[in-house]
Amino acid sequence: MSLLGAVPKVVGAALPAEIPSPSVGVWHLGPLPIRGYAMCILAGIVVAVWLTQRRLEVRGHRTGVAVDISAWAVPFGILGGRLYHLITTPQPYFGEGGDPWKAFAIYEGGLGIWGAVALGALGAMIGCRKNGVAFRDFVDAAAPGLAIAQAMGRFGNWFNNEIYGAPTDVPWKLRIYQWDTSAGRAIVDAQGNPVVKGYFHPTFLYEALWCLLLAAFLVWLGRRHSLRSGQVFAAYVMGYPVGRIVIENMRSDSANLIFGQRVNTWVSILVFLLGAYLWRRFGRMEQPLPPAPSDESHPSGAGADVHTRPDPDIADRGAEDPSAGEAPDASNDTASAGSEADRPAQS
Repeated sequence: MSLLGAVPKVVGAALPAEIPSPSVGVWHLGPLPIRGYAMCILAGIVVAVWLTQRRLEVRGHRTGVAVDISAWAVPFGILGGRLYHLITTPQPYFGEGGDPWKAFAIYEGGLGIWGAVALGALGAMIGCRKNGVAFRDFVDAAAPGLAIAQAMGRFGNWFNNEIYGAPTDVPWKLRIYQWDTSAGRAIVDAQGNPVVKGYFHPTFLYEALWCLLLAAFLVWLGRRHSLRSGQVFAAYVMGYPVGRIVIENMRSDSANLIFGQRVNTWVSILVFLLGAYLWRRFGRMEQPLPPAPSDESHPSGAGADVHTRPDPDIADRGAEDPSAGEAPDASNDTASAGSEADRPAQS
């Protein structure tokens, strides 16, 4: 037997025989239901906001600004994600035998990432305007956290026994139970044991791993290369659809088709093209001004000097004009401070 031919057996011996799924997706504290899907979404939001705040602080922004902006972005994002799901998958809610009231049952699953990002960006834009933060700087800081939040959110699908691929017998196959969506638990047999539906590719896990790789790549990209403001976010917009197109076509759940392809596949292609456009456009735009110094924002440690790096365009102009390095008089300082106070901030 060749060395290459022995690889599957070695991998199979090292990995568990299967990945179990939860047989219960909701617990109760008295009358209060605690749903695994919702907890994964909330945990992802918390991690994303925390990481965004850290990335903003090392760029000179005040403590708590990410929370203030997210207070707009998160509700908009949840609304957008639900609307996208209802538009692209209307049959369970508005089709024959559907229940329109289920449209409000977000806890049962059904949030489309494209709608969440689109309306979430609108909410972030409002929040940025109200808090004096340049929108491109904010989405750059938020991009890795968004990818991590998506990875964590996919485990909500695991709790709901959903988002899986074709039947398989690979060592990492996912055990799926027959599921009672309303009760949030597996259907049981006469002996009270959960009824196994089968073993499938864990596409929820594939996508979670892709999102984590994307988050690491975005952090590396921002540190390794001198990019214009907004280009890290554009890389996120391009990067996620690449994995989504592959994984989407592995999924076995029902979906509406256009020319034989799932709707989300076509949307992924369009979003990738949008990301390429944003990369090009942001690369040609001037850098926003750095944030105004404040007593709350004194970053220290690794990356603390990021906001002190000069704009390359300004540095070039200073090299051409020897007078650019001369210290201005006090009157000019006063005048410029008043004019720059109303301009957008940079992270």
